[in-house]
Order: sequence, then structure tokens, then C-alpha cells
Amino acid sequence: MLRRAGADKTDEMMIHEELSGKIIGAGMDVLNELRPGLDEKLYERAMIIELKRRGHSLSIQRAFPVFYRSELIGNLIPDLIVDDAVIVDPKVAACSPTRT
Repeated sequence: MLRRAGADKTDEMMIHEELSGKIIGAGMDVLNELRPGLDEKLYERAMIIELKRRGHSLSIQRAFPVFYRSELIGNLIPDLIVDDAVIVDPKVAACSPTRT
């Protein structure tokens, strides 16, 4: 069961737990295949290929209007939405080798 720590230090059940686990697994496979150090867009494109290969439906950079008190303030454009349920925003983090 996937859990995340809440702001009050309690554990909460993750929404779309099974799908989230599958997305994380796809991301790990992409990272293991490509290895660290590439541009973020390359990982995103590989995630699209991997998630489609695994049978998931994807919306890619679909715009959603955002309103504040009935006034349009802009658009939210997530990188990926998987199975119309989970927003995925692949990120690349720099890693430093650990010293022994």
C-alpha cells in the first residue's frame, strides 16, 4: 500500500493507489533504461512511450482554465494525465555521488 506523510505527520492513503504504483514503476523502468543525466523532455517522451506500451491512455499538455472568484486567472497545463485520473509531471533531480 502506498502512503504519503500528511502535513500533521500522519499517514494518509494515496488516491489512485494502484495506478500511481504502475506509473512509478514505469518511471523507474525509464530511468533504469536511460540512466540519469539527460534532459527532462527526453524522460517525459520516454514516459509517454512506456505508459502507452503498458496500455494507459494519456492526455499530453492539455490546458485547463483556472478561475478565481469567477475570473479566469490563467491555464494549468500538466505534462501528462494518465487514464484521466493522475497528473504526472516528470522532473529531473541532480545527483551527487556519495563518498565512502
